[in-house]
Parts: sequence; structure tokens; C-alpha cells
Amino acid sequence: MRSKFKDEHPFEKRKAEAERIRQKYPDRIPVICEKADRTDIPTIDKKKYLVPSDLTVGQFVYVIRKRIKLAPEKAIFIFVDEVLPPTAALMSAIYEEHKDEDNFLYVSYSGENTFGSSTPLDLSAVFEEL
Repeated sequence: MRSKFKDEHPFEKRKAEAERIRQKYPDRIPVICEKADRTDIPTIDKKKYLVPSDLTVGQFVYVIRKRIKLAPEKAIFIFVDEVLPPTAALMSAIYEEHKDEDNFLYVSYSGENTFGSSTPLDLSAVFEEL
């Protein structure tokens, strides 16, 4: 997914801003969160977030869900580099692995599992019978 934030702001400006943020708030991660294309989920009110390093992906999803006022029965998926990150992963680990060359972490969200498999996962082989 092409980032609208990248299209609207030149690389040098983005990189300088991310570096300034990291220097001022070393325990926080600069995140750009944008709605994925072709999804009917509400648009978020702001794109830039300063996320605590020890926040999990699941907690970040909760924050996004609240900001877009998504009903509890509606699904939301977040993607980093078109991959669904593990819910228990720390945002700091995701940042270190996936940060952009401008030092922002780009996250997209959708109401559908847009990039993942549409086939249900069979977990029966994972669990042993007691």
C-alpha cells in the first residue's frame, strides 16, 4: 500500500521529524497509521502517533479501534509491510524490524484481512489430544 503521508511530505522532512521525535522521546515510537485502500472501515482522525515502546500490537489495535469508534462486533486488522503482526508482539520489536528508511513505522488498518489468507486456519494439528 502506498502511504498518503509519504506522498504529502518529502523524505528529508519526514526523516528529520522522526529523528527529532526519537531524540526528544527515546522511549516512544513514531508511527504513521493510515486506512487501507478499498475498505469501508471509518477513517482515523489523525495519522501520526507517538507509541510507548512497551505497548503490544493488541493494545495499539485497541487504541485505533477507539479512535475510529468501531463497534465491538466489527473486525479490524492492522498490517505492517502488508503482513499481520502478532498481537502479543511489542511495538518496539515491530519498529526495529519494519521501520522505514525515514525512521517512521507505517501501519495500515482494514476491516478485512486484506493481505492475509482468506482460508480459515486449521489448528487441530497444533493441539494434542489429552
